[in-house]
Amino acid sequence: MATRVAVALGSVVVLAGLLACRPTAAAPLAHREVLPNGIVLLVAERPAVPIVAVRVLTRAGAVYDPADRAGLASLTGAVLTRGTAKRTGPEIDSAIEFVGGSLEAGAGRDNLTVSLTAQKKDLILGLDLVSEVVLSPAFPEAEVARKVSEIQAAIKRSEEDPGTVAARALARLVFQGHPYGVPVEGTRESVARLTRDDVVKFYREHARPDTTIIAVVGAVTVDEARREIMARFGSWARPADPLPLVAAPTASASTKEETIKRELTQTTLMFGRQAISQTDPDYFPLAVASYVLGGGSASRLYTRVREESGLAYAVYSWVSPWRHGASFAVSAQTRTVEVPKVVVMIREELARMGREPVAERELALARQYLIGSFPLRLDTSGKVADFVVAVEDRGLGLDYADRYKERIARVTAADVHRVAAKYFQPGTFGLVIVGETK
Repeated sequence: MATRVAVALGSVVVLAGLLACRPTAAAPLAHREVLPNGIVLLVAERPAVPIVAVRVLTRAGAVYDPADRAGLASLTGAVLTRGTAKRTGPEIDSAIEFVGGSLEAGAGRDNLTVSLTAQKKDLILGLDLVSEVVLSPAFPEAEVARKVSEIQAAIKRSEEDPGTVAARALARLVFQGHPYGVPVEGTRESVARLTRDDVVKFYREHARPDTTIIAVVGAVTVDEARREIMARFGSWARPADPLPLVAAPTASASTKEETIKRELTQTTLMFGRQAISQTDPDYFPLAVASYVLGGGSASRLYTRVREESGLAYAVYSWVSPWRHGASFAVSAQTRTVEVPKVVVMIREELARMGREPVAERELALARQYLIGSFPLRLDTSGKVADFVVAVEDRGLGLDYADRYKERIARVTAADVHRVAAKYFQPGTFGLVIVGETK
């Protein structure tokens, strides 16, 4: 399986966008229960869909990497499916591919996830493979070494992408002294230090049933799912050690700017600051404010910087919520000579959001887009499984889809103005510039 190199702050992580097309029913999206060993089991019955998606999420993400072992969670996720006590990696691949299914694993900022997709008739085989991967991974020495080389090569390639370079630098500025400021994939130097012993120790310490969520979505009943999950994971013992704690990031007392020289025909700018999580009531007006500022072709930044001034190839803003913190960012690409003008324009538009109420037309467009027009839909078992484990992990509740739509619809111009005045102050943003500097 190819390792996905996550980019800090570089991708738009707007979980709420997945909620746009939920039916208006008030019922939770899935059945929820807690198994005796602490596993949270979520089951969404979709009898008309012959495909079953399973997600096993455990809190073993990059936020738990030791300070001198950046990239350890990412490496662990990359080698999790490469062999178990019963099968080799190729044997696992062959077994799931023979029935037309898929089995993957990977780690992000907060969690490590194993993902299975299989036809209903092949679910028993799929769950057997999932349980082997989760409960008895072998982490073969040769596979660890191979993945280390692959990850280092991927990091080296990514260093040629100005957006990735800017995102990593901005994360360091926004989350100073916190694990969120370190790339999920680590650095070439930190990954070179990782060993199989590191992987084994990390997984043993962080993969545990009382921090694990299992979602089963598709042509399966609650009773079937409970029986099959208990048969495979019911004996997974809960450790006596307390759960690992992660401190919330603290805001820096001063903002910083960083310029990274690259010989390019255009320059990438990225502003960023810490924001608020999805459990904060202000998250909903913040999402609306972000869309008004830089969410699309009708946004203020796009209209002023690109359409009216012709100074940027792209300009946009987004909110990125995670389990232990969140960020708000603005990015633009422009000709090097125009960098000072674009920086001023972005700062002016940030300030204007907190100074002047948004127009009713802007507000209506943002609410309509966030509620009904986001392109991601909960139209497959896999998307539903991803969604329910995410809202469970973040403590949002399985009725979050309906609550989200209701709360976004209630956001007023006064709400947007209040939140923008608090979170869009230009002086609170760090700034990274990547390009041909003079």
